[in-house]
Formats: sequence, C-alpha cells, structure tokens
Amino acid sequence: MLEALPEIDCRYRLENCITIETDATPVLRQQIYDTAWAMRPWRKGPFRIDDIFIESEWNSALKYNLLAPHFNLHDKSVADIGCNNGYYMFRMLAENPAKIVGFDPSPLFMTQFDFINRFIRSEIRYELLGVEHVACYEEKFDTIFCLGVLYHRSDPVSTLKSLKRGLNRGGELFLDTFMIDGEEEVALTPRKTYSKIPNIYFIPTRKALTNWCLRAGFRDVEEIAVTTTTPDEQRTTKWIHGESLENFLDPEDESRTIEGYPAPKRLYIRASL
Repeated sequence: MLEALPEIDCRYRLENCITIETDATPVLRQQIYDTAWAMRPWRKGPFRIDDIFIESEWNSALKYNLLAPHFNLHDKSVADIGCNNGYYMFRMLAENPAKIVGFDPSPLFMTQFDFINRFIRSEIRYELLGVEHVACYEEKFDTIFCLGVLYHRSDPVSTLKSLKRGLNRGGELFLDTFMIDGEEEVALTPRKTYSKIPNIYFIPTRKALTNWCLRAGFRDVEEIAVTTTTPDEQRTTKWIHGESLENFLDPEDESRTIEGYPAPKRLYIRASL
C-alpha cells in the first residue's frame, strides 16, 4: 500500500502535531487514509495529513517539549535509540542537526516512518537495529536520545555502557525511564508485569539510576524532570489496538498499577562524558 502511493506535492510544519498539507484529490486522500489505517497501532505522534488526524496513543509532544530547552542539536550528529515511527526525529529536523539516525528493530514502526517521510522527504536514516548494536555501529554520535527503553533491558548497566560507547568525546545522553520514589539506592523488580507490561525488569530510584550511569562510565548526571504519566499523555484512541493507561491502573486507586505497584512516573536525565 505504501509503495502504491504516488509522489505528492506537500508542505509540512514540524509542530506539536506534525502537520502535512497536500494537493491530493479526494480519491488519493482516501488512499492515504487507508494506508495509514493499515499501519495501526500508532504509538507515537500525533500527525495530521490534510484532514486525516492520526491520534497516537502517546501525545509525544509533551515529552519532546519537556526536553527541548535542554539540548542544542545544531550541526550535531544525533541518534534516537528506540525511535519508534520517528516522531521525535522529525521534530529534531527543526534544530538543523548535521545528521539523524534512528535505531528500532520493529518493521512496522519503520514502515510508519517511511510513510510519513514519503511526504517530508528528509535525509533521516532509519536502522532496524536495537540499543545493543549502538556500541558496534559504524559511527559515533554527539547526542543520543534513549527514551522509554532502559526498563525493557534486563541488564541496564550494560545497556548504558553500550550507549556510552556510541558517543563521541564530550557527548551527551538524554534518557528517560520509569522510576520509584525513595532515597535508597535500590530498584523495583516486578515479578511478572508492571502496568500490564511484561518486559519490564528494573525501575530505579533517582540515586540508583545515577549509580548505574556512573558505573557505566558517564561523568556527570543531571536530573531534568520527574513526571507522572496521565491520560493527557497516554490514552486509548481508534489508532491503536487494545488497552492503554486507563486499563493499567488500579480502578480503585490511580496511584497504584493494576498489580499494586506505584503508578508510572518518569525520570528524565542528561548524562555526559
């Protein structure tokens, strides 16, 4: 379906909702809609193509806008690890980086990226690779983003070491992960699932995450923000399949997950070499 789309003249705006305006006929607009619909679930976004509003599960603008005051990507080589469909990378184009490379092993997410990039026609490179491939990739980066990945890894310190080896001298890592409150240097280890997500291994306190970064070889760790995930940021829409945040929390106590753990909070940091 993607390959069947013709070349289309368009204009775009890299705003909170990445907006694309085309000269498509009604028949072609229906073809664009059908192609986007076939690519569900759309996790990151939102995107708008003419009157087609792809309302993703996550309002990714909130995370990007939180981080944006803390980075300068002008003329830098940038990697987004776990880039999903490329929403953050498309937003980064406005910063005029020298290069953007996305890493994500999901063919579906890459196809969503190719769909959006068919209109934007950027030079972003998308690699079907994971965080474990960063250390041995053919080039290093000035800035790496690794957002919502670390808690999916069974060895977080090794993951951070891999990210460190992917940086140039003086490089920086922007990372967010689930966290728990507490002053001790410990991490929650869910028995089976956390917020109904099966592949969650370790959820650290602030101090534990800092220790992981220092043991991985980062020199400085700066806390940027702590946020609580709300339905404004993550919710069910017609563009995804199945459940979302409202189904993951205890219906009697929204401060707890359905398993009884503390409800999701995210810790954002910048770690530098």
